[in-house]
Amino acid sequence: MKQPGFFDVEERLARLSGLGDQLEAFSRTVDFEVFRPDLEKALAYSDGSKGGRPPFDPVLMFKILVIQTLNNLSDERTEYLINDRLSFMRFLGLRLSDRVPDAKTVWLFRERLTQAGAIERLFDRFDTTLRNAGYLPMSGQILDATLVAAPKQRNTNAEKADLRAGRLPEDWQDKPAKLAHKDRHARWTLKFTKAKRQDDGTMPSSDLAIPFFGYKSHISIDRKYRFIRKWKTTDAAASDGARLREGLLDKTNTASSVWADTAYRSKANEDFMEKQGFVSKVHRKKPQLKPMPRHIQKSNAGKSVIRSRVEHVFADQKSQMGLFIRTVGITRATMRIGLANIVYNMRRFLFLERMNVSA
Repeated sequence: MKQPGFFDVEERLARLSGLGDQLEAFSRTVDFEVFRPDLEKALAYSDGSKGGRPPFDPVLMFKILVIQTLNNLSDERTEYLINDRLSFMRFLGLRLSDRVPDAKTVWLFRERLTQAGAIERLFDRFDTTLRNAGYLPMSGQILDATLVAAPKQRNTNAEKADLRAGRLPEDWQDKPAKLAHKDRHARWTLKFTKAKRQDDGTMPSSDLAIPFFGYKSHISIDRKYRFIRKWKTTDAAASDGARLREGLLDKTNTASSVWADTAYRSKANEDFMEKQGFVSKVHRKKPQLKPMPRHIQKSNAGKSVIRSRVEHVFADQKSQMGLFIRTVGITRATMRIGLANIVYNMRRFLFLERMNVSA
């Protein structure tokens, strides 16, 4: 058996670079130091005058959250893989002899950022980086929403009624351990999907309605570069259309056009966009009990070509990152979805920078 050599680690890292280490590309392209002021403000660590082990560097810990989000890892799995993978260590700037944050430390760091409401500031910080790099919101914007699953709750009908009414079920009030594991903000809804052709060639008379439990991620992307510019997290049962009037439109976009599906078509939204100086490109709904007019069909088809671009964002987050809510409560769900939005923008930034280099 070959004896380990002095340069074995360097040779293995060089080989990883040659195979295309995504995290190394992140390190080259994204300046993670820009997040330090917001991280330090949110964490508010003491100056160390009272002693104790010094905390891990906040930028290092934030990069761990990026690793988690990219790979859909639990805290325990994150701890293990940081110790196991050279690519993770290199991204974090750790040597083999360095101390690695354990699962509890990762959880506490994320929880502290969550309770400080820091995710919105961190998202805005990276958006500023994108703008400074020349990626201004251009050519209008596209709105959409997607359902994000959370662990299903086993509640009685009475408990569900209390939660829908905004009340805390009586049996939970004196059971803090049980309360800590109950998600009072996630909701059930129906997820409609197109019916598929049967084996005999026939089509079902109606589409499928699948019960779904969790949250909903609402986003607005710019048409030109497809970065997420505005976002919001709600429970799964929340209306898509109403979010348009709740800060989801980006007024800094250089064009005024807004694309969205029929869920966003309402008189309130049309009036709001007109008043705010936006031009509605929202799909029109089919008249009830009447065929869709030919000119509206053609108009909707043209809008779909542009609007469909937003679906690639959700596909990337769900297929590449495995977006799923592991935590309890909308505050933590917002943190999880916010991190996914930041990491998506980082991945998109890498792609566009590579395209610019190769052009």
